[in-house]
Amino acid sequence: MILSTRKPPARVAVIGAGMVGLSTAWFLQEAGVEVTVLDRSGVAAGSSWGNAGWLTTSLAAPLPEPAVLKYGIRAMLSPSSPIFIPPTTDPRMLRWLAQFARNCTSARWNKAMRGMLPLIEGALTAFNALEAGGVTARTQAADPLTAAFRSAQDSKSLLQEFAHLRATGRPVDFEILDGAGARNAEPALSDEITRVVRFHGERYIDPAEYVRAIADSVRARGGRIVEGTEVRDIHPTGSGVTVAGDEYDSVVLAHGAWINRLARRAGVRQIVQSGRGYSFTVKMDQLPEGPVYFPQQKVACTPLGDRVRIAGTMEFRDVSAPKDPRRIQSLVAQTRALLKDAHLDDRQDEWVGARPCTADGLPLIGAGNDPRVFVAGGHGMWGIFLGPVTGSLLAEEIVTGRRPEALRAVDPLR
Repeated sequence: MILSTRKPPARVAVIGAGMVGLSTAWFLQEAGVEVTVLDRSGVAAGSSWGNAGWLTTSLAAPLPEPAVLKYGIRAMLSPSSPIFIPPTTDPRMLRWLAQFARNCTSARWNKAMRGMLPLIEGALTAFNALEAGGVTARTQAADPLTAAFRSAQDSKSLLQEFAHLRATGRPVDFEILDGAGARNAEPALSDEITRVVRFHGERYIDPAEYVRAIADSVRARGGRIVEGTEVRDIHPTGSGVTVAGDEYDSVVLAHGAWINRLARRAGVRQIVQSGRGYSFTVKMDQLPEGPVYFPQQKVACTPLGDRVRIAGTMEFRDVSAPKDPRRIQSLVAQTRALLKDAHLDDRQDEWVGARPCTADGLPLIGAGNDPRVFVAGGHGMWGIFLGPVTGSLLAEEIVTGRRPEALRAVDPLR
């Protein structure tokens, strides 16, 4: 689709210095565009910082699925539930929740999965391009990535999801181990674990370190990163777009769960809801050999240096709400019986971050109703994984004026 007959932009502002925004800036520089990145806080200060950092083609999927509704409304109202919805009368939140529930069907999940598949297939290639182009951080092999269960019955939902993925053309490379073999496969697991599913060919990163390395590369190539600047409005002019007092040829909205106000002005009707995740780091007597996932509890464990990051929960709450200590305690309680010798009472780096979630589970990537204003957001739990491929494809659209086929299903004006 040709957006307009215009010359490529020379100067572009990117709002948001997380993985998505900085990746977009980096790939724009690859095409010779001068970039300025503006962020209300700083580099990797939002949902990029405390993320689990998984780059997994096996687990990346749209959030609204039939299994989510199986938790039941009563469970979702409990602060100890992996998915938590605090009682609210906010009509916008209630509207989003109703739309989200409508998308929790097999048919709609399969459609969203097919739309997301081109991004997943290009994700690791985009990381390779960053590293080949001068970004000094490196992805790490997660071989294996281990999903652990108390029983074989508990693993059925994940295995059914793999069957659905196979039907969409995305087979998963995994093996199943039971009993003592399951526990021996990952010595950090407790004796309560009787089944593991081990994935092969996956990767992971320290997300804050990686995002900072992209920022360093953007700066080294002449880009500006302006921290501590909240962009409250953008003003299209006859020749460009005014952002924070300066004029640019185009602007990219990539500021995560804060994107709604500016995106609405670009014609985006989809609501981006804050789905907040929590994490902390702990010492362990024996670190896991690789990332560990507890699907029943929705808890992800990532070895980072001499500590393990424990991350999880999905809390649908206002983006600026204070951290809820009950969610940290829920993570601690969920993890205590599943990992051996984790020093859960000596936590560091307690964190809450707002994942930007759409009701249909697909991100918003592309031009708004003004061909100079672009949107890159709504990635849910997968902004770290899909940020670089988003940046690569969106930079192509911005520079050429042609929409890549891989972005067809994620049109922000859908």
